[in-house]
Amino acid sequence: MSPPPIRLVVVDDQTLVREGLVTLLRWTPGVDVVGTAGDGAEAVRVAESTRPDIVLMDLRMPRTDGIEATRRIAASLPETRVIVLTTYADDASVFAALEAGARGYLTKDADAAEIARAIRTVHAGEALLDPSVQRRLLDSLTARAPATMPAAPPAYPDGLTQREVDVLQSIAEGLSNQEIAAKLSISEATVKTHINNIFSKAELRDRGQAVVYAFRHGLASR
Repeated sequence: MSPPPIRLVVVDDQTLVREGLVTLLRWTPGVDVVGTAGDGAEAVRVAESTRPDIVLMDLRMPRTDGIEATRRIAASLPETRVIVLTTYADDASVFAALEAGARGYLTKDADAAEIARAIRTVHAGEALLDPSVQRRLLDSLTARAPATMPAAPPAYPDGLTQREVDVLQSIAEGLSNQEIAAKLSISEATVKTHINNIFSKAELRDRGQAVVYAFRHGLASR
Protein backbone atom coordinates (compact mmCIF):
# COMPACT_ATOMS: atom_id res chain seq x y z
CA MET A 1 0.00 0.00 0.00
CA SER A 2 1.47 3.34 -1.07
CA PRO A 3 1.92 6.08 1.58
CA PRO A 4 -0.55 8.98 1.60
CA PRO A 5 0.47 11.96 -0.55
CA ILE A 6 2.35 14.87 0.95
CA ARG A 7 -0.18 17.66 1.51
CA LEU A 8 1.22 20.97 0.27
CA VAL A 9 0.28 24.67 0.33
CA VAL A 10 1.93 27.04 -2.18
CA VAL A 11 2.47 30.67 -1.15
CA ASP A 12 3.60 33.40 -3.56
CA ASP A 13 2.30 36.90 -4.20
CA GLN A 14 2.89 36.65 -7.96
CA THR A 15 -0.10 34.90 -9.53
CA LEU A 16 1.87 33.60 -12.51
CA VAL A 17 4.57 32.09 -10.30
CA ARG A 18 2.05 30.63 -7.88
CA GLU A 19 -0.04 29.03 -10.62
CA GLY A 20 3.07 27.75 -12.35
CA LEU A 21 4.25 26.05 -9.16
CA VAL A 22 0.82 24.52 -8.60
CA THR A 23 0.77 23.12 -12.14
CA LEU A 24 4.29 21.76 -11.74
CA LEU A 25 3.65 20.17 -8.35
CA ARG A 26 0.36 18.59 -9.36
CA TRP A 27 2.40 16.53 -11.81
CA THR A 28 4.79 15.49 -9.04
CA PRO A 29 4.09 11.94 -7.80
CA GLY A 30 3.18 11.70 -4.14
CA VAL A 31 2.33 15.42 -3.75
CA ASP A 32 -1.17 16.84 -3.27
CA VAL A 33 -1.57 20.63 -3.48
CA VAL A 34 -4.34 21.40 -0.95
CA GLY A 35 -4.22 25.19 -0.96
CA THR A 36 -2.58 28.40 -2.18
CA ALA A 37 -2.07 31.89 -0.78
CA GLY A 38 -0.94 35.26 -2.13
CA ASP A 39 0.51 36.77 1.05
CA GLY A 40 1.71 35.76 4.51
CA ALA A 41 -1.51 36.49 6.36
CA GLU A 42 -3.50 34.38 3.92
CA ALA A 43 -0.82 31.67 4.15
CA VAL A 44 -1.38 31.36 7.89
CA ARG A 45 -5.16 31.15 7.45
CA VAL A 46 -4.91 28.55 4.69
CA ALA A 47 -2.38 26.49 6.65
CA GLU A 48 -4.56 26.52 9.77
CA SER A 49 -7.62 25.41 7.77
CA THR A 50 -5.92 22.71 5.66
CA ARG A 51 -3.16 21.60 8.10
CA PRO A 52 -0.70 20.65 5.32
CA ASP A 53 2.50 18.68 5.73
CA ILE A 54 4.55 21.28 3.85
CA VAL A 55 4.19 24.98 3.05
CA LEU A 56 6.24 26.25 0.11
CA MET A 57 6.78 29.87 1.17
CA ASP A 58 7.87 33.01 -0.68
CA LEU A 59 9.57 35.68 1.46
CA ARG A 60 8.85 39.15 0.07
CA MET A 61 5.08 39.61 0.07
CA PRO A 62 2.62 42.42 0.95
CA ARG A 63 0.89 42.79 4.34
CA THR A 64 2.61 39.90 6.13
CA ASP A 65 5.91 38.68 4.73
CA GLY A 66 7.11 35.09 4.56
CA ILE A 67 9.31 35.37 7.64
CA GLU A 68 6.44 36.35 9.92
CA ALA A 69 4.13 33.81 8.29
CA THR A 70 6.74 31.09 8.86
CA ARG A 71 7.07 32.11 12.51
CA ARG A 72 3.29 31.95 13.03
CA ILE A 73 2.92 28.61 11.28
CA ALA A 74 5.83 27.09 13.22
CA ALA A 75 4.23 28.26 16.47
CA SER A 76 0.65 27.16 15.78
CA LEU A 77 1.22 24.11 13.56
CA PRO A 78 4.36 22.30 14.77
CA GLU A 79 3.69 19.33 12.46
CA THR A 80 3.67 21.59 9.38
CA ARG A 81 7.10 22.25 7.92
CA VAL A 82 7.98 25.34 5.89
CA ILE A 83 10.30 25.39 2.87
CA VAL A 84 11.28 28.85 1.68
CA LEU A 85 11.35 29.27 -2.10
CA THR A 86 12.56 32.76 -2.92
CA THR A 87 14.63 34.92 -5.23
CA TYR A 88 16.63 36.20 -2.25
CA ALA A 89 19.64 34.36 -0.81
CA ASP A 90 21.22 37.22 1.16
CA ASP A 91 22.52 36.47 4.65
CA ALA A 92 19.77 38.43 6.42
CA SER A 93 16.99 36.53 4.63
CA VAL A 94 18.58 33.13 5.26
CA PHE A 95 19.20 33.82 8.97
CA ALA A 96 15.71 35.24 9.48
CA ALA A 97 13.99 32.32 7.75
CA LEU A 98 15.91 29.67 9.69
CA GLU A 99 15.36 31.43 12.99
CA ALA A 100 11.64 31.75 12.20
CA GLY A 101 11.47 27.97 11.81
CA ALA A 102 11.95 27.23 8.10
CA ARG A 103 13.13 23.67 7.52
CA GLY A 104 14.31 24.21 3.96
CA TYR A 105 15.59 27.11 1.86
CA LEU A 106 15.66 27.09 -1.96
CA THR A 107 16.18 29.83 -4.50
CA LYS A 108 13.83 30.15 -7.46
CA ASP A 109 16.40 28.90 -9.91
CA ALA A 110 15.84 25.42 -8.42
CA ASP A 111 14.41 23.00 -10.98
CA ALA A 112 11.42 20.69 -10.56
CA ALA A 113 13.54 17.76 -9.38
CA GLU A 114 15.24 19.89 -6.71
CA ILE A 115 11.92 21.21 -5.41
CA ALA A 116 10.45 17.70 -5.28
CA ARG A 117 13.55 16.41 -3.47
CA ALA A 118 13.33 19.25 -0.94
CA ILE A 119 9.67 18.49 -0.26
CA ARG A 120 10.37 14.79 0.34
CA THR A 121 13.49 15.47 2.42
CA VAL A 122 11.82 18.00 4.70
CA HIS A 123 8.68 15.86 4.98
CA ALA A 124 10.93 13.02 6.18
CA GLY A 125 12.11 15.21 9.05
CA GLU A 126 15.41 16.46 7.68
CA ALA A 127 16.46 20.01 6.84
CA LEU A 128 17.52 21.01 3.34
CA LEU A 129 19.37 24.10 2.17
CA ASP A 130 20.16 25.03 -1.39
CA PRO A 131 23.92 24.31 -1.80
CA SER A 132 24.69 27.93 -2.65
CA VAL A 133 22.69 29.09 0.38
CA GLN A 134 24.48 26.63 2.66
CA ARG A 135 27.87 27.87 1.46
CA ARG A 136 26.87 31.49 2.05
CA LEU A 137 25.52 30.67 5.48
CA LEU A 138 28.65 28.83 6.57
CA ASP A 139 30.93 31.50 5.11
CA SER A 140 28.98 34.24 6.89
CA LEU A 141 28.93 32.41 10.21
CA THR A 142 32.61 31.55 9.99
CA ALA A 143 33.45 35.20 9.36
CA ARG A 144 31.49 36.19 12.48
CA ALA A 145 32.85 33.42 14.69
CA PRO A 146 35.62 34.05 17.25
CA ALA A 147 39.11 33.33 15.95
CA THR A 148 39.69 30.86 18.77
CA MET A 149 37.53 28.92 21.16
CA PRO A 150 38.34 28.76 24.87
CA ALA A 151 40.16 25.53 25.65
CA ALA A 152 38.05 24.75 28.71
CA PRO A 153 34.91 26.86 29.08
CA PRO A 154 33.38 26.71 32.56
CA ALA A 155 30.02 25.60 31.19
CA TYR A 156 28.34 25.15 27.83
CA PRO A 157 25.08 26.97 27.07
CA ASP A 158 21.74 25.33 27.80
CA GLY A 159 23.42 22.56 29.78
CA LEU A 160 25.02 20.88 26.78
CA THR A 161 27.50 18.13 27.61
CA GLN A 162 30.96 17.86 26.07
CA ARG A 163 29.84 15.00 23.82
CA GLU A 164 26.79 16.95 22.69
CA VAL A 165 29.07 19.87 21.83
CA ASP A 166 31.28 17.47 19.85
CA VAL A 167 28.23 16.38 17.85
CA LEU A 168 27.08 19.98 17.42
CA GLN A 169 30.50 20.99 16.10
CA SER A 170 30.33 18.14 13.61
CA ILE A 171 26.89 19.28 12.43
CA ALA A 172 28.34 22.77 11.93
CA GLU A 173 31.03 21.18 9.76
CA GLY A 174 28.29 19.78 7.53
CA LEU A 175 28.82 16.13 8.46
CA SER A 176 26.04 13.54 8.14
CA ASN A 177 25.02 11.29 11.02
CA GLN A 178 27.07 8.46 9.53
CA GLU A 179 30.14 10.69 9.23
CA ILE A 180 29.70 11.98 12.80
CA ALA A 181 29.48 8.39 14.07
CA ALA A 182 32.73 7.49 12.31
CA LYS A 183 34.50 10.64 13.48
CA LEU A 184 33.51 10.21 17.16
CA SER A 185 33.65 6.38 17.15
CA ILE A 186 30.04 6.00 18.29
CA SER A 187 26.97 4.43 16.71
CA GLU A 188 24.53 6.30 14.49
CA ALA A 189 21.81 5.60 17.06
CA THR A 190 23.92 7.37 19.69
CA VAL A 191 24.46 10.29 17.32
CA LYS A 192 20.68 10.61 16.85
CA THR A 193 20.18 10.55 20.63
CA HIS A 194 22.73 13.33 21.10
CA ILE A 195 21.10 15.39 18.32
CA ASN A 196 17.66 14.98 19.89
CA ASN A 197 19.12 16.11 23.24
CA ILE A 198 20.78 19.14 21.62
CA PHE A 199 17.56 20.16 19.85
CA SER A 200 15.57 19.76 23.07
CA LYS A 201 17.99 21.64 25.33
CA ALA A 202 18.64 24.51 22.90
CA GLU A 203 15.06 24.59 21.55
CA LEU A 204 16.20 24.00 17.97
CA ARG A 205 14.05 22.58 15.19
CA ASP A 206 16.62 21.36 12.68
CA ARG A 207 20.25 21.22 11.59
CA GLY A 208 20.12 24.66 9.97
CA GLN A 209 19.25 26.27 13.30
CA ALA A 210 21.90 24.09 14.96
CA VAL A 211 24.59 25.55 12.68
CA VAL A 212 23.51 29.10 13.55
CA TYR A 213 23.44 28.21 17.26
CA ALA A 214 26.91 26.63 17.17
CA PHE A 215 28.59 29.63 15.61
CA ARG A 216 26.71 32.24 17.63
CA HIS A 217 27.78 30.57 20.87
CA GLY A 218 31.39 30.13 19.77
CA LEU A 219 31.07 26.34 19.79
CA ALA A 220 32.31 25.78 16.23
CA SER A 221 35.84 26.35 15.03
CA ARG A 222 36.46 28.31 11.86
